[in-house]
Amino acid sequence: MQITVHWSAEVSRSFPEIYLVAGIIRGVQIERENLKISELKRTAYEEARAKHEIEALKDNPVIRAYRDFYWKLDIDPTKIRPSGEALLRRVLRGNELPTINTAADAYNLASMKTMIPISGFDLDRINPPLKVRFAQNGETFLGIGMDKPVVLNHKMLVLADMTGIVCIYPYRDSDYTKITENTRNILIVGYGAPGIERQNVVESVEMALTYIKTVSGGKWDMIKVFSP
Repeated sequence: MQITVHWSAEVSRSFPEIYLVAGIIRGVQIERENLKISELKRTAYEEARAKHEIEALKDNPVIRAYRDFYWKLDIDPTKIRPSGEALLRRVLRGNELPTINTAADAYNLASMKTMIPISGFDLDRINPPLKVRFAQNGETFLGIGMDKPVVLNHKMLVLADMTGIVCIYPYRDSDYTKITENTRNILIVGYGAPGIERQNVVESVEMALTYIKTVSGGKWDMIKVFSP
């Protein structure tokens, strides 16, 4: 399966500068935990705490760019934080990231380290092509960790496949396409925003794929930039 991404005309007009970076890794063997992910976490936490001060995050240019983008989406980034920032803040407060499984934990580490929002999907549950569009009023979405679906409106930007919405762009992934210990092939998506260099997002996705390979094996299949 190869991935292609289409953009609705409305999104292209409203946000011509946004883009996605997608990467695929196949043949992974995912565990709940292992020594490799534990060591990767320890090193990443130490580096993050040595490099960043939580009070200064709001002035970081990467975080600033995503916050500005959130405001354009009518999302208050002080209440719903960009995922990379939220993960980094958690670590800087002295906490650890949630343990999900080796692959999900690996791409979360890459998001925390680069502050770039990243999604991870079970590739075999994706029904391509993907499309970046606005939600329809009344459309429902069940995200990871949600007890029941939420009702969306036409202002909400989403990433969808031919079956339904796989992500509320760019901060909440679908429960249906989440990575589990039964997942064998993974799609990683990094979300670009105005003011964010494409190379930064490419490197973030590459880091996620590298971390996944380190802790869960597998082989890269592709990495590609998609824009309107």
